Amino acid sequence: MTPDFDPAMLIAMMTGRNHNGLLGTQYSAHGDDWCELCLPYRDDLVGDAASGIIASGPIITMMDSATSISVWLATKKFRPQATLDLRVDYLRPAGPGKTVYGRGECYKVTKSIAFVRGEAHDGDPARPLAHVAGTYMFTDG
Repeated sequence: MTPDFDPAMLIAMMTGRNHNGLLGTQYSAHGDDWCELCLPYRDDLVGDAASGIIASGPIITMMDSATSISVWLATKKFRPQATLDLRVDYLRPAGPGKTVYGRGECYKVTKSIAFVRGEAHDGDPARPLAHVAGTYMFTDG
């Protein structure tokens, strides 16, 4: 039997090691088919110094990770996968100085494809700054 997938352990292992680690992505919470990560504000993540707004790239990376982890939670195991598509619709910029939260949910899994969606916000989930939708393909055959 495969042990349950633990997103907190994965994020702890990632800290300082890969793209998310370099960005400072942190684990926030998870459920049976969703994962929430957060990206604390840092000056080196800002895309426009005049406004203090975090660049879109770190938010996209966090949302790719949150939705990807949601697939492993929904399937209860780690399977290698590749991002086939991840659409990000920005609704507004994140507030300067604010931590950005990203929640990804896996809502459908087939033999080879997982379907995900999610939202990012900067403190008020009722006021999202981005919506995401995507698909992942399992690469283990």
